[in-house]
Amino acid sequence: MSGPEPSYGGPWPGLVEHPQTPRSIRVHEAAVAATRALLSEGGLPAATTDAISARSGVSKATLYKHWPSRVAIAAEAFGREVSDAVALPDTGTTAGDLTEHLRRVSRFYAGPEGKVFSQLLAATVTDEGGAAYLRAWFLAGRRTTVATLWRRGVERGDVRPDVDADTATDLLIGPLVLRLMAGHPALTDDAASDLADAVLHGLVATRDNGED
Repeated sequence: MSGPEPSYGGPWPGLVEHPQTPRSIRVHEAAVAATRALLSEGGLPAATTDAISARSGVSKATLYKHWPSRVAIAAEAFGREVSDAVALPDTGTTAGDLTEHLRRVSRFYAGPEGKVFSQLLAATVTDEGGAAYLRAWFLAGRRTTVATLWRRGVERGDVRPDVDADTATDLLIGPLVLRLMAGHPALTDDAASDLADAVLHGLVATRDNGED
């Protein structure tokens, strides 16, 4: 790959390898910049291969030497655009951190970037190459964020150390993605707080059996 690489580990299967010459890097960056602009203007439908080529000056043949599909180009451009969009909270408690993080993620999904993410997520169901780029450039970063908060909680001793960070991420973020894709219920701060409370404190009520 040329230019910046996903900062969440690797190597990533499914990502196209190509020469890292100065010209190759310039071409790659021009295509990414053009795709970012197109996504901002009209979402994934606007980021066609023809539009990316016209905006960047990079031929379609060259684009396909750098990416397996136009969805892959869009996934990298989107991931690089929003990589730092949701900052890590530090409230002093893990419950507070995770609740605030869910609120911030919910706001992100409720905005224009969330619409682009939902379009990419839907497109990658049938585009394996695009899915690899979405995992590498966007989803992996989101998992890293929650993992950081979770490890902090384990060190504090206020979360269960036998629950791994991936499981915690799925339980916390999964419902927000479902609500984004389904469009119901609304992505609000209150709803995000309720989700965090349900995950962190459980759904089954404890009963006092009367024993001392």
